[in-house]
Amino acid sequence: MNEQAPPALSRSAVWALVITGAASFMAALDNLVVTTALPAIRADLGGKLEDLEWTVNAYTLTFAVLLMFGSALGDRFGRRRLFIGGLSVFTVASAAAALSPGIDQLIAARAVQGVGAAVMMPLTLTLLTAAVPAARRGMALGVYGAVTGLAVASGPLIGGSLTEHVSWQWIFWINVPIGVALIPLARLRLAESTAPGARLDVPGTLLISGGLFGIVYALVNANAKGWTSAPVLTGLILGSALVGGFIRHGSGNANAMLPMRLFRNRGFLGINLAGLLMFLGMFGSIFLLSQFLQGVAGYSPTEAGLRMLPWTGMPMIVAPIAGILSDRIGSRPVVTAGLAFQALGLGWFAVILSADVSYAAQLPALILSGIGMALYFAPASNALMSTVAPADQGKASGTNNALREVGGALGVAVLASVFSAQGGYETPQAFTDGTVPALWIGAGAVALAAALAMLLPRKAKAPSAAAPADRTADRTADRTAADRAADRKVPAAH
Repeated sequence: MNEQAPPALSRSAVWALVITGAASFMAALDNLVVTTALPAIRADLGGKLEDLEWTVNAYTLTFAVLLMFGSALGDRFGRRRLFIGGLSVFTVASAAAALSPGIDQLIAARAVQGVGAAVMMPLTLTLLTAAVPAARRGMALGVYGAVTGLAVASGPLIGGSLTEHVSWQWIFWINVPIGVALIPLARLRLAESTAPGARLDVPGTLLISGGLFGIVYALVNANAKGWTSAPVLTGLILGSALVGGFIRHGSGNANAMLPMRLFRNRGFLGINLAGLLMFLGMFGSIFLLSQFLQGVAGYSPTEAGLRMLPWTGMPMIVAPIAGILSDRIGSRPVVTAGLAFQALGLGWFAVILSADVSYAAQLPALILSGIGMALYFAPASNALMSTVAPADQGKASGTNNALREVGGALGVAVLASVFSAQGGYETPQAFTDGTVPALWIGAGAVALAAALAMLLPRKAKAPSAAAPADRTADRTADRTAADRAADRKVPAAH
């Protein structure tokens, strides 16, 4: 008990949580923050429907494609150094998006934002994990998970509120002062670390970047061009072939960016597949439900966001508790319960949704979904990092984030396709008719994720027995001379 107390009070760990949490919030927020601002952007900058879709998709595309590359660069050249570089690119691109004079410039700025986020985001989890002792990671990752989960789900609320009460440009300006403050803090307060003996895998980087580009490009264009169109089929076929080449490369190359040996661990396999399916169901459903509250229920963007708070705000309350629970009883039961609650919430929505449904009837589904999302995020991060050695944590984080982003793109594409096939925007009833079957698919995807979460190992004695080795690894591989120097600079924390 006494042995665990000092790390919880470590100033360096607290600073790592603050810096990585704020950076993660910005990167995760920009996935959906633009959705409720699209009408205002179109009125101001013009553009066809496809152009407006790309203001969302350009970010998702570059983010997903370059996540693995960003993580590999951090392992090779220094995680803190590359984190600061990615944060700088993201901040400058946010200002460029706010200043965009036309729709083409906005799309380009969004793509560059995705590049910065792809370098920054996977390194946040690695830097935080290295700064917090293994015995306290569940609690720290609980707070991190709460912030990240809130950012993902509250994008429509924040975007709608800023657009309605200030201007659409402020959905991007809001990132600038945060980024400017975080850059010097990261330089002063985060310890540098690398993966021992890491090498930059250029062939693997090209294969996975090209493969993810082809697949994600096809997914985000499927609705506009059709699933059987030449560009979409070409992207899916070539992208899948390149990903297959990446898998083969990772199976036979000792210096591969992502060694396929990691997937032999059933926990690593299960948590990554579960994450992909969780984001598929959640992203696609939020995309449709936020529009339902505005287009069918008649709420303004701000009013719609406020009414989603039982879902979007729940991580701030539940996720830290979920992190503590995962320390005590293990990640598997908490992650599985969270995914089950999320699936039940989406299924509840599908059952009760109608053109004249009351908000009171939606409230239980919102609460269930919020609890489920909160229970998932923190223990999932903890479970992921516990399945790999410290030297592989950057690769694990990049893989997990890339699969989540691909899942989000797939969710929006698939659920929107179902929506278009079964309904449309013509009338409230048509919108409802399209949304209900899409929600059932989202619920089914998350339910499958819950089943896959059962692949995670039990809390068992393996994690606690490995804890001393983890602490030793922290003091050797991740606790470099720079780490110890940073600790000596903050004696007041103890």
